Amino acid sequence: MAYANAQELLEAIQPANGGTEILDPATGELVGRVAEQNAADLDAAVAAAKAAQPAWDALGHAERKRLLNAAADQIEANAEALAELLSREQGKPLNGPNARFEVGGAVAWLRAATAYEVDPEVVVDDGETYAAKHYRALGVVGAIGPWNWPMMISIWQLAPSLRMGNTVVMKPSEYTPLSVLALVHVLNEVLPADVLKIVAGGREVGEKLSSHPDIAKIMFTGSTRAGKAIIRSSADTVKRLTMELGGNDAGIVLEDADPQAIAEDLFWGAFINTGQTCAALKRLYVPESIYDAVCEALTAVAKAMPMGPGLDENNVLGPLQNKAQYDIVADLVNDAVASGAKVLLGANPEENATGYFYPTTLIADIDPGNRLVTEEQFGPALPIIKVKDSAEAIRHANALEVGLGASVWSSNREKALGVAAQIQAGTVWINSHGTIDPRIPFGGAKQSGYGLEFGLDGLKALAQPQIIKG
Repeated sequence: MAYANAQELLEAIQPANGGTEILDPATGELVGRVAEQNAADLDAAVAAAKAAQPAWDALGHAERKRLLNAAADQIEANAEALAELLSREQGKPLNGPNARFEVGGAVAWLRAATAYEVDPEVVVDDGETYAAKHYRALGVVGAIGPWNWPMMISIWQLAPSLRMGNTVVMKPSEYTPLSVLALVHVLNEVLPADVLKIVAGGREVGEKLSSHPDIAKIMFTGSTRAGKAIIRSSADTVKRLTMELGGNDAGIVLEDADPQAIAEDLFWGAFINTGQTCAALKRLYVPESIYDAVCEALTAVAKAMPMGPGLDENNVLGPLQNKAQYDIVADLVNDAVASGAKVLLGANPEENATGYFYPTTLIADIDPGNRLVTEEQFGPALPIIKVKDSAEAIRHANALEVGLGASVWSSNREKALGVAAQIQAGTVWINSHGTIDPRIPFGGAKQSGYGLEFGLDGLKALAQPQIIKG
């Protein structure tokens, strides 16, 4: 079925009466209501998914691929309604790398899960010994998603899980449940009953999911603090885990970079989704020789990017999704300003404004130990740190306990590759930042998590390796 607009889609997923109100972070207006679910609802969803899993697995790869591609077609048929709902609930604008972009990404990643063959791998065949590695379904996968990219990250979790013969129980963020409920509703118009379940509850549901004896694996995207709690609660049942945790990604500009040429890509590396992205560029190290030029070029780009309510087609930056995140950003920026750092742009939000809008903010001449540098701001504020050379930048980049992504900016690819090899991060981009690809594995280093997503490696991570010898 194709829904004409977000309101029509909302009517299909909202409770008939009651429920928790979800408000638009840009306007404070009511978006919709979500049913209040609890641990008992989770138990029922897990039981249904467990019962459906053997038949889903028995369909085989070819049929599961066909159904997942049909599900992608269903998202495309409802793309505008989904994007509008996402914009209203999460706050991100329709245009730019935002709501429509996210729905398109959900389609791309869903189709990518069908693009690979997962064949047995012969590991020994010497005439005397034969052994092969097979990839079997795990059972029921629990997926716990975030509020920043709720639809696309849900697809990152559910698509490879389903492809490999698992069934899935999802728990969306309490901040953005409607987006994921709508997505699952659209997918379930194609998928067999009970292979994809969703329980929109609070912390009680998340804790129950991560310790549930019938959940074989947890996929989680969120903060390092929450990830550690999930790791602890999953230990008694020895669950498999894929953890994509917090990041505080460093960008390192080399002396041979062209400030004008890289300014717009630097901006979007840092401010995509108004900075609310785990793998966004969150601290930028620039050598003294081109520091002023980079600051000037980046400020010029940032000034030209319109911020406002997401349903206004002119905007490309939106509000922070929730008050708690707004307060974190404001606190870190205030601390930087109080320390004597220089404000190039922003840092002066309008008092008593409607919505959680924090202005696009660039902070220069900041100490590398300032909290805005060492703590993840997860919002539209970028500290630009002056360094003597790349060696100093590398030391600062590696000094923190996180290592999700990083980037190196240079006119000399070989030089950039040499610097990239010294950075402790799961992914290092050259002359871009955060440009993920469904074909390329993605995962964190240090306390930014473990396990790989995307591509063939991501599919294998949703399976139990089994060696058959003989």
